[in-house]
Amino acid sequence: MTVRRINPQELAPPVGFSHAVVAEGSTVVLLAGQTALNSEGRIVGSTIVEQFEEVLGNLLAALAAAGGTPDQLAKLTIFSVDPVDYRAHAREIGLVWQRMVGRDYPAMTLVGVTRLWDDEALVEIEGTAILP
Repeated sequence: MTVRRINPQELAPPVGFSHAVVAEGSTVVLLAGQTALNSEGRIVGSTIVEQFEEVLGNLLAALAAAGGTPDQLAKLTIFSVDPVDYRAHAREIGLVWQRMVGRDYPAMTLVGVTRLWDDEALVEIEGTAILP
């Protein structure tokens, strides 16, 4: 299996994401949207950074259970109830990402939404991973 991250020079330089990810000879894992719910069904964290760390941990736990590793994430969609707040904390969120995943970035999209399933949830992430 090969995974190539593609960032064409004619597009703006990506920061914290890749413009395209190509996989050949692989298995695709679709990861359901995860919020900052803990194992008892309660939202953890009151800030976007705290919740992002819990959400990413939940997503990575689902990926691991499917036999995958963080470097196999190919596409993420991030839903935020406050994209301005998310962007204001992008550096801190990036540090969480680097600590938990590393420096390989999947293709990503951030979508602003009015609310999520759980009223206290500030962010939700769904994804696709590509395994050999």
